[in-house]
Amino acid sequence: MGDVDRLRDAGLRVTAARVAIMHVVREGDHPDVDTIYRAVRDRVGQVSLQAIYDGLHALHGVGILRKVEPMGSPARYEARVGDNHHHLVCRRCGTVADVDCATGAAPCLDPVDAAGFIVDEADVIYWGICPSCQSRTA
Repeated sequence: MGDVDRLRDAGLRVTAARVAIMHVVREGDHPDVDTIYRAVRDRVGQVSLQAIYDGLHALHGVGILRKVEPMGSPARYEARVGDNHHHLVCRRCGTVADVDCATGAAPCLDPVDAAGFIVDEADVIYWGICPSCQSRTA
């Protein structure tokens, strides 16, 4: 299914900026808003930063894009949705990488006490040093 069809199926208006946002996020590696803004501007010409924020908010809201928010880092976006995967984040350079579910089926982790909640998703971020940063210090 193409980007235009995904937008229509989600009940969103199809715009050049939204299609470009989806393409940039899908082709990128967990890009942040500034990266998305520059790439969309290169693809479609004049576009405001607010239009990018609005588009990301709409696409995230309907579940087409996922927002990843590592503590101390800008929000990142990805097109891999619906599989409850997690992320690895490098403490030095901020690289973000996908890692499949920790154990078992979603939500992957069972809390000791769910406090009456029905848990349907776990969002885990593993922190460490990526291979590239490791080789720079060796």
